Amino acid sequence: MPDEVLNDISHRRYNPLTGSWLLVSPHRTKRPWQGAQESPSKSTLPEYDSKCYLCPGNKRAQGDSNPDYKNTFAFVNDYSAVKEEQQDYHPETNKNDVASLLLQARPVTGRCYVLTFSAKHDTTLADMTPEEILPVINTWTRIYASHLSPSHPLKDHAKQALTTIPQNPDGEVSPPTHQLKNMQIFENKGAAMGCSNPHPHCQIWTTSTLPEEPGKELVNMGKYKSDTGRHLLDDYVKLELEKKERVVWQNESFVVVCPWWALWPFEVLIISKRHVRALVDLDEKERLEFAEAVQEVARRYDNLFETNFPYSSGIHQAPLDCTEEEAETSWLHMHFYPPLLRSATVKKFLVGYELMAEPQRDITPEQAAAKLRDCGGKLYRKSLQ
Repeated sequence: MPDEVLNDISHRRYNPLTGSWLLVSPHRTKRPWQGAQESPSKSTLPEYDSKCYLCPGNKRAQGDSNPDYKNTFAFVNDYSAVKEEQQDYHPETNKNDVASLLLQARPVTGRCYVLTFSAKHDTTLADMTPEEILPVINTWTRIYASHLSPSHPLKDHAKQALTTIPQNPDGEVSPPTHQLKNMQIFENKGAAMGCSNPHPHCQIWTTSTLPEEPGKELVNMGKYKSDTGRHLLDDYVKLELEKKERVVWQNESFVVVCPWWALWPFEVLIISKRHVRALVDLDEKERLEFAEAVQEVARRYDNLFETNFPYSSGIHQAPLDCTEEEAETSWLHMHFYPPLLRSATVKKFLVGYELMAEPQRDITPEQAAAKLRDCGGKLYRKSLQ
């Protein structure tokens, strides 16, 4: 275990991926709670909903009809956050012009996709088997591969992935009209995370710029590699496997940990054990083991408070357009940020001190990992059927 004193005293922990700190206050878990409580989520959805914009065969909001797909289905988001074509905007910055220094804006173009996980309206990743999740991993990989720059250091791996991973006619998307910089794959699960449609799905946003979070990680991983000659997440995986107190689960290819610097109460990371720069580096066995890791996290979350556990998750990997150095610095990992704190009805809020000063958490990552380790086994709602 970490120094025992850290279980009792307020302290700060360092996040080497972002270069930031957070406050840990383990004694606050003893405080009474009379604040807001969410209603427990109930699984009362039908397998097919005629009003759902994502169910097979249904019409979407803009009038297009979905195919009669069987597992994954990908399409350009009808309400994309970024677009491929828009009016040009290239302002100049002048140090003698205060407005140009303080009121800066830069254009962003791109394309946003929606990808369903299953044809079944009432399922989640927790309900699916690794074999059922594998088509999702395969589609993520094919979409990433098809969007890589022609000069990308991983272009040969991308070609191999597109050759060896079976095509899914409902999971294919055409490449963008111009080269984009980054691809962010993410899922918002549950109404508590702002999900507007309960049908199991994720989003894939491709943009002409590198967003803040993966950008900070790339900088800090690059600095660590420059200073030590080693990979930050390689060292971190080895350290966690040695210490064991924050490891939730592992297989041959991936480890699930509650990171030392976790902000959210039951935050976890899925990290590749070997140096995998992006999805296209994974072989068939590793893609299935990645699917297994995702399923383990989703199932343990649901078992923890016996509820449809909300979270936001996202994959960080090499940018779509990058240098050899940036590609070699990248390390495939997946973040899960869940808001629940004490039960199915009590959430963690980022307010007050967290907004004005720095992030803060109560339950320690070591305590969270222990609880999640105990949540393995059969999905709780299978026993209720």
